[in-house]
Amino acid sequence: MGSLTQLQKSVIIGSILGDGCLRKVPGRKDTLLEINHSIRAKDYVDWKYSILKGISRSGPKARKGNGKRIAYRFLTRQHKELSSLYKKFYIAGKKRIPDSLNIDEITLAVWFMDDGSKCRRYDVYLNTQQYTIKDQCKLILSLEKIGLKATLNKDKIYYRLRFAKDSVERFNRLIEKYIVPSMKYKLSYDPVET
Repeated sequence: MGSLTQLQKSVIIGSILGDGCLRKVPGRKDTLLEINHSIRAKDYVDWKYSILKGISRSGPKARKGNGKRIAYRFLTRQHKELSSLYKKFYIAGKKRIPDSLNIDEITLAVWFMDDGSKCRRYDVYLNTQQYTIKDQCKLILSLEKIGLKATLNKDKIYYRLRFAKDSVERFNRLIEKYIVPSMKYKLSYDPVET
């Protein structure tokens, strides 16, 4: 396998920030990426696979999970560049945010499709509850680099990122062309009406 393309890197980093998982298999040299979503996100998983199929073992498959949940997932092959990303994004097997994170529009769109949500018309969140407050502050700084303001928002006992109202329009403009049609319901406005 050759080097990853910029598009592949952006999709992978967006997935790592969201629901994707890098895994080191004991006794193996390099790391693989697992993409695992609900079967309801089939079109989205198929889109990710269309970009990552050159480094993947086989196409996505449905798999029964806990309870009634049916997952739809695929694994990539092990890859040295995934190992480099593992070193940046994981400490002792736990996800973290590297100090030097650069987010582009595709990364942001994938991250939003994985972990984004809206409440009312202009409240847009990234569900970052799994990250420490320190890591969430790093994410806020990374978003500022692309002109987006976000703050910590308390969600029960955890925090998540909430975009400032004056950043929501810019946020939508940055990501809308990359949003998979079946995921457009997550956008904070109706793309047809604007």
